[in-house]
Amino acid sequence: MTGFIKILLAGTMLATSLTAAQAGGFSRGNADTDILYEPGNFTMRSGLTIVNPQRRFTRHNDPALVGKRYTESYVVPSLAMKFQPFDALGCAGTYAQPYGADVNYEGRTTPGKLTEQFDVEEFALTCAVRFDAGPGQLYLLGGVFHEKFDYSRTQIVPTALLIPGAPGVLNAGLTLEGTDQGYRVGIGYDVPEIALRGQLLYRSATSYGADGTFTVQTPFGPQAAPALGFGNLPQSVELKLQSGIAPGWLAFGSVKWTDWSVQEALIVQTPLATTADIYNWRDGWTVTGGVGHAFNEQVSGLASITYDRGVATGWDLIGDSWTLSLGASLRDTFGGELRAGLGVSYLASVDAPLHPENQAVGSDWATGVSLGYRINW
Repeated sequence: MTGFIKILLAGTMLATSLTAAQAGGFSRGNADTDILYEPGNFTMRSGLTIVNPQRRFTRHNDPALVGKRYTESYVVPSLAMKFQPFDALGCAGTYAQPYGADVNYEGRTTPGKLTEQFDVEEFALTCAVRFDAGPGQLYLLGGVFHEKFDYSRTQIVPTALLIPGAPGVLNAGLTLEGTDQGYRVGIGYDVPEIALRGQLLYRSATSYGADGTFTVQTPFGPQAAPALGFGNLPQSVELKLQSGIAPGWLAFGSVKWTDWSVQEALIVQTPLATTADIYNWRDGWTVTGGVGHAFNEQVSGLASITYDRGVATGWDLIGDSWTLSLGASLRDTFGGELRAGLGVSYLASVDAPLHPENQAVGSDWATGVSLGYRINW
């Protein structure tokens, strides 16, 4: 295996896992469809990314929350297995968590959310047909995915929600579950000898009508009611490029557009009330550039910088971010490859005067670590 190819495996995948997990909106991870370019009849690649964002309120209608960190750490797993039944056809089964959120408003004293968490799991099958074209190979990619949406939150609600005119507050909880399906299509071109590759990949949007339960804790015991949730998750288009630029050196970059403007609000309906978490986001843009270097036949490394344009428009707190990622790859004596990476993100300040709770955050930081392993036959 050449130094160029080792950089390809270590560099671009580490940059993808670390930067995707800290991108704007609810973005967390991407399906590892790059595994379709791997040589061999069978390849397996797995990874785990841990992100620790440090977001704190600088302004909030509830003074008890000012200065408090509300963002929770989270883990983003990834698994991909590629089968090559024919020389011209390969397919990959992938597992990813493309979207998620996890916040904790510990110490709140006014009505509103106490905790909020949601995860989207993606199970996908993507295939690639390849043809000889000039010095390299042309790839046509396509596949389908199944998404599973899980949402939960706890909150403080006015007692008047159950008993009109009654003073005080009560604790309540909401759980929702839903599924949807989508597809991805794309085109790529690969010249392995010089690590030249270009790929354009589209992922379709999904929409949810999720079912669940809204439960209020009353002095007479919990009172439960059925609940429905409605929302949208975005389509996206990503262009990725890479090329060898000198012996043992690789340059890579990507541009991704994500249609976050479809995420206007999460609507929740119960027999008691209809509520809306308003986002009114704008579309997101994520740009990455970096270089990798093969130090020898076993060790290679990378450095990359990612800019993610914030999607907030005055209703929410998802702002601009800059991420520096560093990574390394080590080939072992069993034919596998161990990958590790570190990312540090600068999170710009954001003002949300249109939010019902008049929120704002200052400049903060997030850190991420990634560990993965690849083996093929």
